[in-house]
Amino acid sequence: MLDLHKNLKNLVLLSFIGFAGLSTIVAIIPAYQLEDVQPLPDEPKLTQNQRDGLNTYIANGCAACHTQQVRNIEMDNMWGKRPSIPSDYYYSKQRMDLWRQSPSLLGSERTGPDLTNVGNRQAAQQWHLLHMYNPRTVVKESVMPAYPWMFEEVDSSMVTDNDVVVPVPKEFFDKPHLKIVAKPEVLNLVAYLQSLKQTELPGPQTPKFIPSIKEAAQGATAEAGSKSGSTAPALDGAKLFSQTCAACHQQNGQGLPGAFPPLAGSDIANDKDPKLMIEIVLQGYNSLPNYGPMPPFGDQLSDEEIAAILTHERSSWGNDAPAVTAEEVKKVREFVAREAAQ
Repeated sequence: MLDLHKNLKNLVLLSFIGFAGLSTIVAIIPAYQLEDVQPLPDEPKLTQNQRDGLNTYIANGCAACHTQQVRNIEMDNMWGKRPSIPSDYYYSKQRMDLWRQSPSLLGSERTGPDLTNVGNRQAAQQWHLLHMYNPRTVVKESVMPAYPWMFEEVDSSMVTDNDVVVPVPKEFFDKPHLKIVAKPEVLNLVAYLQSLKQTELPGPQTPKFIPSIKEAAQGATAEAGSKSGSTAPALDGAKLFSQTCAACHQQNGQGLPGAFPPLAGSDIANDKDPKLMIEIVLQGYNSLPNYGPMPPFGDQLSDEEIAAILTHERSSWGNDAPAVTAEEVKKVREFVAREAAQ
């Protein structure tokens, strides 16, 4: 018997042995196992600007509200095409020195959305800059704090071509003689966020998501319906628009002046021929003066999803244009692919 209630030395010794054992199991052994982890073949290294942005991300406690881990359960499918694996963190988890590991980026809470694939979901620099200056400029319901100290107010006459001016709406900054200019630290932070893109895995062995009970039941119902000859339910274009497009173009289709163009009343959205609109979604667009570039969504959305979103856009906010079909999107996608191959 150790007589722990009487012998303080035995109590301390047992506590130390327990601590050492748990530390070995939880920290030391996994650390040695991770020595064998290699980067994915196509995974790009972080540039110096992106690494400086990573340091800014850590210093401002962003991991307290944002995760960078796509779990292998079905509900996480919205954050990435596949579950995260150790190799995804190879370049961002380099040791600071012999004694210190870099801070964890996995996070444990999602007060804000997961950022694993945010470089694909939100590729536009201007969106991120507006979001950092005041998140309510692009997401009205956001609870994220603003970071105005990462920007400076500069007299309009003093702005140079090298300055990155942020087109903050008047309701958030109404000083006509001044411009909001991004500081290097926030430009680096945005560069880091834009670099967060899931790398394609080599070969056919891609980890799968574990379907929820609800998803499994829906899948069984859909399979039964297909066997009986019934058609699958149509995609919800309004929901897809909210998930994919509303952050820039806003739920009301009005966009943001100087940053993202409006869809309400747009000549392109109201054109009877949807070809140009489909091309823009597939390839992105960077030809509108006074607006930021739109990233391509051809690799992120299926023909059916694009058709549902465009049909919603062309029939909402006063727009009145014919619906778009998946077959039309497919034809334009094939045309774009042929043009790119030539």
